[in-house]
Amino acid sequence: MIDLRPDLRRHFPGSEAEVFDRVMSLEGEVFRSVARRRTLRFTLDGKGYFVKIHQGVGWNEIVKNLLQLRLPVLGAANEWRAIRRLEELGVATMAIAGFGERGVPPARLQSFLITDELTNTVSLEDFCRDWPVEPPPVRLKRALIEKVANVAERLHNSGVNHRDFYICHFLLDRDSVAAPFTPERLTLSLIDLHRVQMRSRTPRRWLVKDLAALHFSSMDIGLTRRDLLRFLRVYRNRPLRETLGRERRFWKAVEKKARWLYQHPC
Repeated sequence: MIDLRPDLRRHFPGSEAEVFDRVMSLEGEVFRSVARRRTLRFTLDGKGYFVKIHQGVGWNEIVKNLLQLRLPVLGAANEWRAIRRLEELGVATMAIAGFGERGVPPARLQSFLITDELTNTVSLEDFCRDWPVEPPPVRLKRALIEKVANVAERLHNSGVNHRDFYICHFLLDRDSVAAPFTPERLTLSLIDLHRVQMRSRTPRRWLVKDLAALHFSSMDIGLTRRDLLRFLRVYRNRPLRETLGRERRFWKAVEKKARWLYQHPC
């Protein structure tokens, strides 16, 4: 099956099989190429798009993941569903321009996902990189902390966990922080959703993993203890005394995992 938005469909004439082959053979600026998955940027009529192309993962990869007690990501459908779920939750993310899959699952399934390029953005990692030597306005820093906490709370309380929940996967709209800044204008989009898991309830171990990844990736941007407590208060949406009293072991587990990640970078 193939589903292309009209503005894309007119660039890919022919039968469904021909269209699928053309999308799978797209060329452009390659951002990631691992195993049997490629991510690249291409343009049509001056507009930028990203496409993730998944070839069949093969039985070896499936068996390896299962032996490690992990569910393998078989194709683009998981990210397609994750984007739709984030849209339902009101969390800003990528806009879908096209999706397709064919083949016999699971090992030979081929698929692709095309999304609009998020323009005029900067990753939160890059935006915050110089904060230790050039601190941001307090109002802006607080707004960003609260925004990230709100996104985490909305995902986790809805049974969604990211699995790569680092600040580099938050894209900040540059215009939304231009002067005169107001927190209401702040726009932060969450990307790289291909490993997202969705359930009725997020298990504790995956909450710890997401929050530890977030904490680890923000350790070098000059956050204070007060900043971290602000995140906790917004994330749990209840008084800090209650959060820290009831969940001391949970937050110690998050801290321990974050420290381990910091000491064992990839």
